[in-house]
Amino acid sequence: MRPRTIDEIVGQAHLLRPGAPLRRLLEGAGAASVLLYGPPGTGKTTIARLLATAGTRQFVALSALSSGVKEVRDVMVEARRRLDRQQRQTVLFIDEVHRFSKTQQDALLGAVEDRLVLLVAATTENPSFSVVTPLLSRLLVLQLRSLGDADVRDLLRRAAADPRGLGGAVTLSVEAEAALVRLAAGDARSALTALEAAADGVLATGGTEIDVPAVERAVAETTVRYDRQGDQHYDVISAFIKSIRGSDPDAALHYLARMLVAGEDPRFVARRLVVHASEDVGLADPTALHTAVAAAQAVQLIGMPEARLALTQATLHLAMAPKSNAVIESIDAAMSDVRRGAVGDVPAHLRYGRYKGAAELGNAIGYRYPHKVPDGVLEQQYPPDGLVGKNYYHPSRHGGERTLRDRLADLRRVIRGG
Repeated sequence: MRPRTIDEIVGQAHLLRPGAPLRRLLEGAGAASVLLYGPPGTGKTTIARLLATAGTRQFVALSALSSGVKEVRDVMVEARRRLDRQQRQTVLFIDEVHRFSKTQQDALLGAVEDRLVLLVAATTENPSFSVVTPLLSRLLVLQLRSLGDADVRDLLRRAAADPRGLGGAVTLSVEAEAALVRLAAGDARSALTALEAAADGVLATGGTEIDVPAVERAVAETTVRYDRQGDQHYDVISAFIKSIRGSDPDAALHYLARMLVAGEDPRFVARRLVVHASEDVGLADPTALHTAVAAAQAVQLIGMPEARLALTQATLHLAMAPKSNAVIESIDAAMSDVRRGAVGDVPAHLRYGRYKGAAELGNAIGYRYPHKVPDGVLEQQYPPDGLVGKNYYHPSRHGGERTLRDRLADLRRVIRGG
C-alpha cells in the first residue's frame, strides 16, 4: 500500500502544497537538500522512494545502519563522474541519519555545499540533538507530523478495498475502524500492520467482517511512541512537569502513564518530581518535598510495577499543591550576585573565633546570641556590608507562604532594626 504518486500520500499537506520545497523536489524541480524529521510511520521512506522516480536525477540510497565513511565517499566519487559525463545530479537518501557519527556526517559537507549531490536525510530524532551543526545549516529541515485520525481512516479504507491491499475480502465495522485508528496513534505503518493482523484472523475462521473483538485479538495494546534517548523522552517529561506546574493532575497522570508504559526509568521520573517539589511548589507546601523524596525512596526499595503507585501519589500531590517558584528565584538571584562579585567580607562578629589570636583580629567580638532574648530574634548585621538590606527570598501569597510572607517581614524588621 506504499503510495506510488504524490497524490496518494496521506497526510503532510503542509509540506505538499503547490510550490512547497518538498513538492518541487518530488516533481523533479527542487534544488535544496532536505532533512525529513518526524515520528515513525509518517511517510519519510515513502517520500524518499518517490524521489527515486522524480525527474532525471540518479537516486542512491544509503542506510546509516550499514554504511560508513568509505561508502559515503564512494557515492561522492560516482556522483562526480555522473555529473561530469552525463550532467545528471545524484539524489542521495540516507535513512536514520542520526546514527551516523560526527565523522560520517562531516564527510557529507563538501558534496552538499557544492551541490554535487542533493541530500535527502531522514531521522526520527530531533536534528538539533542528533545532526552536527555544519550539516544541519546546509539542509532545509522539514518536519513530518503524525497522521490525523481522518488520514488514518482513509488509509485503512483504501487498504481494505484496494487490490494491492485486502481487495475487499473483508469489511470493517465502524467500531473496529475507530479502534484501529486509536491504536495506530498517527502511525500509518502501525495502522496497516494491525489491519492485516486482524484480517488474517477473521479470514482464518471463515469470516468477512472485522469487528472490535477481532482487533483486540490481533493487537493487545497500542505501541507507545517513545524513545528514551530521543525527542519523545524530552517532550513527554517536559509536558509532565508543565502539567504539574499548571495544576492539572489529569494531564500529569496521562504523561506519567505514557512514560511508565513505554518503559521509562522510574528513577528518572522520581528525580524530576524531587526537583519539581522545590522548584515549583517550595514552601507553599513544605510537605511536597517530603512526598517526592519518599516516592524516590519507594522506587529504589520496591521497583516496578508497584512503584507506580508512589509515583502517582507524588504526582497528584504536587499537581494539586499550591505553587510557588520563590525557592528557585531566591537562590538564583543570590548566586547571580555572587558570580558578579557581590561577596564582601564576612562581618567580623560572625567570623570563627575559637582559636588563639582570633580576638586580636576582632573575630567573633560583639556577636549577640539570639537565644538570650525572649523572642529568639534580635537586631544584628548578618550579610556583608554591600548586601545589607538586600532581599532574595520573596514568598508568594499561595499556601503556606502566605503565612511566611508576614513572618518574614517581621523578622527583617527586627534583624535590621526597622
